[in-house]
Amino acid sequence: TKAGYGVTTKPAELAEESQDQNSRRALIHVGISAVLTLPLFAGMLLHLAGSSAMLPGWAELALATPVQFWLGFRFYRTGWKAVRAGVGNMELLVALGTSAAYGLSLYLLIQAWVVGGRPSLYFDASAMVITLILFGKWLEARAKRQTGAALRALQELRPERARRRNADGTERDVPVASVAVGDLVVIRPGERIPVDGIVIEGSSATDDSMLTGESLPVPKFLGDQVIGGAINGDGVLVVETRVVGAESTLARVVRLVENAQAAKAPIQKTVDRVAAVFVPVVLGMAALTFLGWWLAGGHVAPAILSAVAVLVIACQIGRASCRERV
Repeated sequence: TKAGYGVTTKPAELAEESQDQNSRRALIHVGISAVLTLPLFAGMLLHLAGSSAMLPGWAELALATPVQFWLGFRFYRTGWKAVRAGVGNMELLVALGTSAAYGLSLYLLIQAWVVGGRPSLYFDASAMVITLILFGKWLEARAKRQTGAALRALQELRPERARRRNADGTERDVPVASVAVGDLVVIRPGERIPVDGIVIEGSSATDDSMLTGESLPVPKFLGDQVIGGAINGDGVLVVETRVVGAESTLARVVRLVENAQAAKAPIQKTVDRVAAVFVPVVLGMAALTFLGWWLAGGHVAPAILSAVAVLVIACQIGRASCRERV
């Protein structure tokens, strides 16, 4: 909690539904942000092409304000949590950089309304940075959600019950959790194999595509190994259980994928370490840039513009590193 995180307990179904809702909401926000930013981007392109057909200042303000303070509010929230925790992150840098660009543009716009003239505004820069980062974060969340769906699909491959053969030759349906190593399990045609084991009776072919990707059935005879989660073909198999529970092949695959999803990749760890130093260094450089331009020229506006340029460029660098991490 001190670091800015919280814990919630939800059933798996509600958690999945909540993730889907958050994903749809994030995609809608990206779409709205793109629609609001597109006229600003078009105006910037026209300006670079030498055209004088640009949006009026009040229109740029109206388009950029909801992007900055509604769609981009998450950066303020996350950045404030980072400040409270005493760390620096990219969200904090994005909030500062875009706020500086927005604030300078608002100041220049108000000044133009008072004294006249046509100022150079930077609403397009702040809006585009927020839109692109929102899009990158949606892509990252989408990739994580797809990995979670793959995990759930793997877990659903594990049967909940098995047909165990007793010492007297009778068969009884029991929960898979009650099957022990050495027990004999009967798998009828078309059933999913409940445990990892060795064929001691019968012959068939199993569909192992859930693990190997092989589309053709694999023949199984006496002494061959079968994998829990595979589908039995047209023969009856009697399997001696060798591995159960968390040590089964399917369970180990699920565990490896979960660990891979939870652990940070080496490049991500590097980005996090760099960000902890990068953010305070950028803020210091922006402060020095402001003081240098102010003391050298004696005017506040060029000094603010130069400091804002440092922050905005740093935002772009941070966005590129985040894209590489994704």
